[in-house]
Amino acid sequence: MATKSNDTVLVVLQLSGGNDFMHTVVPYGNPLYYDFRQTVNVHQDKVLPIDDNFGFHPHLEAIKPMWDAGDMAIVAGVGYPNPNRSHFRSMDIWRTCEPDEVATEGWIGKAVQDMDPHKENVLTAVNFGNGLPRAMVKPGVPVTSVSDLESYGLLNSMQAESQRSAALDVFQKIYGQAIGSGPVNDYIRQTGLDAMKGADIIKVAPERYSSTIEYADNSIAQALKGVAQVHLADLGTRVFYTQYGGFDVHANEVETQNKLWLDVSGAISDFFSDLREHDASENVMMLVFTEFGRRVRDNGNGTDHGSGGGSFLIGDRVKGGMYAEYPSLAPEKQLDGDLRFNYDYRGLYSSILDQWLNLDAAPIVDGTYEQISFLE
Repeated sequence: MATKSNDTVLVVLQLSGGNDFMHTVVPYGNPLYYDFRQTVNVHQDKVLPIDDNFGFHPHLEAIKPMWDAGDMAIVAGVGYPNPNRSHFRSMDIWRTCEPDEVATEGWIGKAVQDMDPHKENVLTAVNFGNGLPRAMVKPGVPVTSVSDLESYGLLNSMQAESQRSAALDVFQKIYGQAIGSGPVNDYIRQTGLDAMKGADIIKVAPERYSSTIEYADNSIAQALKGVAQVHLADLGTRVFYTQYGGFDVHANEVETQNKLWLDVSGAISDFFSDLREHDASENVMMLVFTEFGRRVRDNGNGTDHGSGGGSFLIGDRVKGGMYAEYPSLAPEKQLDGDLRFNYDYRGLYSSILDQWLNLDAAPIVDGTYEQISFLE
């Protein structure tokens, strides 16, 4: 199951809650920014400039060197037509590539099926976190989900069959509505069996791991440490998924965003430093995304749900720079007080699937969309 030396690996980091793109990549050269953001703003003398118009939030300092080295792409104005401001619906749209109907199959699940059509490796895709994101769900596609790598194997360690059945029943209740009453039992029980099989294999990763990198004691840092451990164990994983919450900043945004980006930026920096220490970074790329952006005008203490967000692509082979166009702040160009999206997220996925994972993107994203040329 070892990954071939030329196999590319994708790490997906979901920022849950709707990250404020204007407070992340700051349009500090535009006076409208400070007109609309009188409370929730980054002063010009604190911005980490990337050019005369835009700069990073100061707590992205840990990953700013990756931008400076040309290993980081900003994809601005990412979204979809008729934006939905519901966290759950918008995230489902991102996860299933279906903006008009409620769908059950995730884009990563479809990609994994193409990468491993004979289901030879239950670790082709690994989620770090509780539950299983719908992006990874597709009947018949095995995916391993890990809450804590050090103690992973809950299902595998249960001694009594009744306990195993009870755990699988919990899975059934979680995913029954998404999959349907017909095949749900077989699907969920197979998922449980795959999880147990994955537990037997993946538990070797920490045993094989040694590093000088000291990750912070927070959930995103520990999740990315787990990703590094599994990647370095050479278990054949092609797609990793994890998420970090708390970005729904209706109030106390300045302080909250400071802490969030300190955690995320530090974790990403440590992760890539870890891979580079082991000469294992060249075939790894990270996608950082969120379900939507925030309103252009702050509410006095925070920001409310909006659209027109932004994503990052990070990795040694990424051709750094700003892609798409940063949405205009001009009132007449806004969408009901939001940044107006100008690049379809399915184009972003298509670019990754086609150019990075060498897959046929159209069946996965259900169409053909404009791609960006983000690789060196």
